[in-house]
Amino acid sequence: MAERATDKLARVILTTLTVCAALAVCWLFRSVLIYMVLAALLAFLGRPIYVWLRKLSVKGHHCPDWLAAALTIVVILSALACLVLVVVPVVSGVIRDISKANIENMAQAVSVPLSQFNHDLIRNFPSLGRDFKIENVVYAQLVDMLDLGSVSSVVGSVASFFASFGVALFSMVFIAFFFIRDPHIFTSIVTAFMPDSIESKMKESFTEIGELISRYFVGLVLEILGVSLINFLGLFFIARMGFRYSIGIAFLTGLFNVLPYIGPLLGGVLGLVLSLTIKYVCATSLGIAVGLPAFIAIIIGIFWFTQLVDNYVYQPLIYSNSVKAHPLEIFIVILAAGSVFGILGMLVAIPGYTVARVIAIKFFGDVKAIRMLSHTVKNKKTE
Repeated sequence: MAERATDKLARVILTTLTVCAALAVCWLFRSVLIYMVLAALLAFLGRPIYVWLRKLSVKGHHCPDWLAAALTIVVILSALACLVLVVVPVVSGVIRDISKANIENMAQAVSVPLSQFNHDLIRNFPSLGRDFKIENVVYAQLVDMLDLGSVSSVVGSVASFFASFGVALFSMVFIAFFFIRDPHIFTSIVTAFMPDSIESKMKESFTEIGELISRYFVGLVLEILGVSLINFLGLFFIARMGFRYSIGIAFLTGLFNVLPYIGPLLGGVLGLVLSLTIKYVCATSLGIAVGLPAFIAIIIGIFWFTQLVDNYVYQPLIYSNSVKAHPLEIFIVILAAGSVFGILGMLVAIPGYTVARVIAIKFFGDVKAIRMLSHTVKNKKTE
């Protein structure tokens, strides 16, 4: 009996040391692990494209797997580049048009409310003094912030960021190529460190996870495009903001919409500010010929209508059907992740929860709470 207890203690100690060593190795090579996880997500996103390319045939010849994987990565990177090329001209166009505006009229338009604001501050806070000007305070703070040391530090940080980003992008693309070409590689790498007794269940779990995550990311891209399309139609045909500005602002709002719950608000505020700047500050004749309150109401109405369509059409189809979860379940998960990890947690909440839920159902299906999740998944499959 004492020998059994000793063996049990030795096994527990050995297992603990093994787990600690594995965690230490993961922490030491955390950058590589992050690249692999991001590459796996990229592979999940590109999997439908890869399957479609492999089904294509020209005179009985199918696309080779290596070429289909390479074309899939090219399509994804090209789509991301197109988004950047659409958004950047809007910002640069606003800056260019502001530079062409009548500076004297702008200064006069700003000086009157600024003078009134300073007068109100002095009246309500006499301790500030009669010569107090808020613009002088702001200018002094900017000078302190933008000293030579901070500028050099920012430049160095930006250079370091782009260098690290280049290495990360190349690593992710290189790894994703092989993950897309052979989806079983990632599963084999993970299951290689697991006992044989759970290997088959883990492979089943990864197959289901890959399918759900791929559907989720494809749906997310469709949501971005859908939100951008409705906002573009409203800005172009109703607000009369012109094609270039309308499509740029629409894409910005669509990208911000990826952030659950707070993203639409941030995107709407940014879109409203850009629209007002283009109409009233830039040297353009864009924007519907109405007063300021009516113009603000029109822009807000466009974004509000888009959010109604997104909340009642797009999101139930994407968040609920793609990962086979109840909308209330998704809401609670996103809320909990946001309260603990902030915006980043809200971004990864649904994919992370999908992975955890599939594994929990496979390995802990006898637990009552897990059985309820499994029942929800079965109901989604039968709908």
